[in-house]
Amino acid sequence: MDVLLEARNLTKSFGSLKAVDNISLSVKKGEVLGFLGPNGAGKTTTMKMITGFLSPSEGETFVCGEPVSTASVAARTHMGYLPEGAPLYGDMTPRSFLTFMALARGIEKNEADSIVESAANAVHLDSVMEQRNETLSKGYKRRVGLAAAILHAPDVLILDEPTDGLDPNQKHEVRRLIEAMSVDRAIIISTHILEEVDAICHRAVIINQGRIVADGTPSELKGRSAYKNAVTLLLPKSEAERAAAALKNIAMIERIEASAEGANVRLTVLSKGRSDISESISDIAAVSMWPVTEFSIDNGRLDDVFRNLTVGEV
Repeated sequence: MDVLLEARNLTKSFGSLKAVDNISLSVKKGEVLGFLGPNGAGKTTTMKMITGFLSPSEGETFVCGEPVSTASVAARTHMGYLPEGAPLYGDMTPRSFLTFMALARGIEKNEADSIVESAANAVHLDSVMEQRNETLSKGYKRRVGLAAAILHAPDVLILDEPTDGLDPNQKHEVRRLIEAMSVDRAIIISTHILEEVDAICHRAVIINQGRIVADGTPSELKGRSAYKNAVTLLLPKSEAERAAAALKNIAMIERIEASAEGANVRLTVLSKGRSDISESISDIAAVSMWPVTEFSIDNGRLDDVFRNLTVGEV
């Protein structure tokens, strides 16, 4: 089966508030989908409906072909879920909690110990396995939750802010783990960290006010940015003003942004219609003998696209 998870027309209303409005999406085997949106956009509500923790007002989710609403147990055997906040039993240790989760998942008792050890090693829990959960740092609690989500080797992983509370090294480790697990699984990651989309996601869906406003690869989304094909030059302050004045005369230039960096100024030149202006600027710089120490072409910026889709229009 190629498509391991499919959500069809998910809608959720709380009284007069429509938190999620007709969201449909699918995730294939081997695909990591980034699920993005501002606070209050409906990300967590959508993920709770996908996993069966919240019943939709309308719509249905299928996990490995099993409908979540009418075949909940069968669907959940294929699914691992890391919810927001990593809720744990505080008086348990990571070892006892993961063992409890393994047995609840139907894993045989004689296999549970080795499976728990493997999941704990994958997220580097070795040093805290006998410590009470309530005494763990936020980062370690997150890792215990992630271990619980993966210990039964699910076909579909739903991860709500999986790197929340982790330091940069821990984030890198979790991203590597997600990338390795994605080979034969479908994974959805809800995140507000846009660098994670570039780092590990094959596709991204952006929602705003409960509706999907964009769906594409990170490269496709960045192609909608005003900074696509923007040219950046680093010049001494003494030359920057003259260069900016000359560049403004090029018809295809939309605007120029300047920022000081010590004795230098970084000029970012945005083109009209995201057209390629790099050769024109390079030629002018060469003919004018500007002392350019850096010259780069922007691929576009996800934060720019995200901001415009959730505040204005791209």
